[in-house]
Amino acid sequence: MRRSLTKAGFVVSAIALVAAASAYAITFEIDKTVISATADVAPRELPSKGNAPVEVSSITRVKTADGSHPPALRELVFLLDKNGVLDTKGLAVCPAAKLADTTPAAARKRCAGAIVGEGNARAEVTLPGKATVEVSSPLTLFNAPRIGGKPALIAHAYETVPVARTVLIPFPIERVSHGRYGYQAKIQVPAIAEGFGAATLAEATIGRTWKRGGKTVGYTSAHCNGGRIQVYGTASFSDGSFFPVVLTSPCHSPG
Repeated sequence: MRRSLTKAGFVVSAIALVAAASAYAITFEIDKTVISATADVAPRELPSKGNAPVEVSSITRVKTADGSHPPALRELVFLLDKNGVLDTKGLAVCPAAKLADTTPAAARKRCAGAIVGEGNARAEVTLPGKATVEVSSPLTLFNAPRIGGKPALIAHAYETVPVARTVLIPFPIERVSHGRYGYQAKIQVPAIAEGFGAATLAEATIGRTWKRGGKTVGYTSAHCNGGRIQVYGTASFSDGSFFPVVLTSPCHSPG
């Protein structure tokens, strides 16, 4: 049975406004799975009309209350504020074939002009008959060829256990009309370490600027409406756990 925050048995461990100039940090616990997340948009001073380039940062952590091996993360879905805009015109594109069998350093060098985000990922891996180990990888997001006519990204990571291999996760960013939200990204998370791993951390900052017609433009841009930029996210796990989270980053307009 899927266990979600809409059913009995969940515990809201913490909902905290870190500081007046910070993003909301939120932590939920269902059974023994604990997930915490933050989102932040910078700069926080944004125009009330038109758009200015921004960087969007997020951190998601997964653990268990009793220290046991976490369930595997299967899917992430993000709904992004309609007060934000995605712009890829004039930005270099990197196809998956160019990233195949590359280390993080080689991938970043090969497609430097298409990088729109960087971060880190960690996982716990418990191979049969062996002690649990923590593994990590740089995470890189590349502007990718369109998927079904929609703008797309490729997330690049690199596994070293049980064998070294490149992990590529392509996904489109779709236009939607869901109240506060105007874009959706749905990410299918592949099995980690041949199914013996579970994600414990994913952190990334997305945002890039370049010149177009003498003007600085951004991959992600936004304006401030209502004093906040908002993201709605869901995380689905192999044990049926389902975590919906609303994350808010404060903003203000000059004057």
